[in-house]
Amino acid sequence: MSDRADRTGWTPPLRRRRRPHWAAQTPTWREARPALIADALERASARPSGNWFVVGASRDVRAGDRPYGRTVGGVEIVLWRSDTGGLHAGPGACPHLGAPLRDSRLVCGTLVCHWHGLALDGEPVPGWDPYPAHDDGVLLWVRLDAVGGEDPSDRPVVPVRPLSGRAVDAVFTAVGRCEPQDVIANRLDPWHGSWFHPYSFADLTVVRVPRDEEDDAFVVDVSFRVTNRLVVPVRVEFTAPEPRTVVMHITEGEGATSVVETHATPLTGEAAEQPRTAVIEAVIATSDRRGFALARAVAPVLRPLMRRTAGRLWRDDLAYAERRRALRSTGRFPG
Repeated sequence: MSDRADRTGWTPPLRRRRRPHWAAQTPTWREARPALIADALERASARPSGNWFVVGASRDVRAGDRPYGRTVGGVEIVLWRSDTGGLHAGPGACPHLGAPLRDSRLVCGTLVCHWHGLALDGEPVPGWDPYPAHDDGVLLWVRLDAVGGEDPSDRPVVPVRPLSGRAVDAVFTAVGRCEPQDVIANRLDPWHGSWFHPYSFADLTVVRVPRDEEDDAFVVDVSFRVTNRLVVPVRVEFTAPEPRTVVMHITEGEGATSVVETHATPLTGEAAEQPRTAVIEAVIATSDRRGFALARAVAPVLRPLMRRTAGRLWRDDLAYAERRRALRSTGRFPG
């Protein structure tokens, strides 16, 4: 193996390690100071979003498919594409008698209400004004000024990603009984990784915490677990570029420049007694290894596996977020 590495510069992506007993790990509760996490959350919450919300994956809405319905902040919306692929978004209720436009039909790229045949081509009509929409190639965004309440921007804050032609992406969606801040707080607590997710992470060490507004990243050394004994060690950075997004960026090691974007989109309005939030997570993976071209070629086969992996983590992390919200709502937890 070493001769091969000397001749070609090739290094194996996996490392072998014994899996220690779960309780033998070094406790992280002293480092995971509530005030440190709260400060990071407060800084993220203060950043502008321009009133943009992630509503789904780009491939969720295709030309010729049925309309795509979502509720964001208690506002019903509908999205569809024209025959040329142009993205349209607007209120989800027909301006005539309120029919659910998500159940209507597309005819030659025009949305035709299934109650009385009112046709919408994406341009304003009396009682119906379109919403600005953006397709970044992986995710779909809609700007809702009444929900966001900020100064609007022309484009959402899209994180830096690998070049699309060199990456494989998958988007996972789940819904929790919590608020966006609870999801973001979960992601701004990297210390819980190897304790709460021992099936996925090992050897987790936070090597740097945010220092100020200009240096606002959690830097973490961690090994992604492939099997019980095989791991992939990497260095990652967690940042929050806007109030409802946390990005994990691999900076060193296998898959450098790959990212995992976690977007928290409120489904209910601010006054809801039982808030619900959609977690929309985009995994955008890349590698300089020659064999990664095969991964790109079989991306449709890989995407379900990538979504299942994300789903296993979020089964636990939504429980974390929901627990945080439940304690906060009773005054037993700050926030």
